[in-house]
Amino acid sequence: MARSRILVVEDEEDIQHIVRYNLEKEGYSVICSSSAEDALRHARTPPPDAVVLDLMLPGMDGLEFCRILRKDSATEHTPIIMLTAKSEEGDVVTGLEVGADDYVTKPFSPKVLTARIRAALRRRSRGAAPASDQPVIVVHDIAIDRQRHSVTVGGQIVDLTFTEFRILEYLALHPGWVFTRYQIVDAVRGEDYAVTDRSVDVHVASLRRKLGPARSFVQTVRGVGYRMRE
Repeated sequence: MARSRILVVEDEEDIQHIVRYNLEKEGYSVICSSSAEDALRHARTPPPDAVVLDLMLPGMDGLEFCRILRKDSATEHTPIIMLTAKSEEGDVVTGLEVGADDYVTKPFSPKVLTARIRAALRRRSRGAAPASDQPVIVVHDIAIDRQRHSVTVGGQIVDLTFTEFRILEYLALHPGWVFTRYQIVDAVRGEDYAVTDRSVDVHVASLRRKLGPARSFVQTVRGVGYRMRE
């Protein structure tokens, strides 16, 4: 079976070495680039299975590189894991909004980075798209019936508002993925146009109360947004 190919875009040689060593130790094939311009060549011939992307790069930055990958049909679904400094919450939010799937903060644990890559590849292999066609989504003890617009937790019916249902549905379709408040607003905005990025926290707080023992599955990612626990 072919090894998964990971493209690492990082201009610091020490970090490149650490990432390459740990990923190769786990059996991955690793390609390293010190600039986004060079990485574009590796991203297209052929596309990698996942990308580890530093945001602070010489020349083209990581955000612009991410935008380019998401506009290319060959890489639009390739998992992208950002590397970022802890103080750059704004960049994390922007990175997720332009298409990154996850992020790891610097200084980082190689084990955590490897686990995030493994999870991203696992999500990709089972495919998030088919779930969008499923009439019932089951995550942990939560069952979401999309046709009946109903939710049960441990077999007990939970009464949710339209917005609460859409938020839960969106997170459940992509367990483990982190979404910003703006992404959630874009996803759930429909007949209920009153939802805003500032009101997402209120809707999530109400959703958690109603989920009872399953509330812990809807996780807050501080400074970024929310995700459904895998």
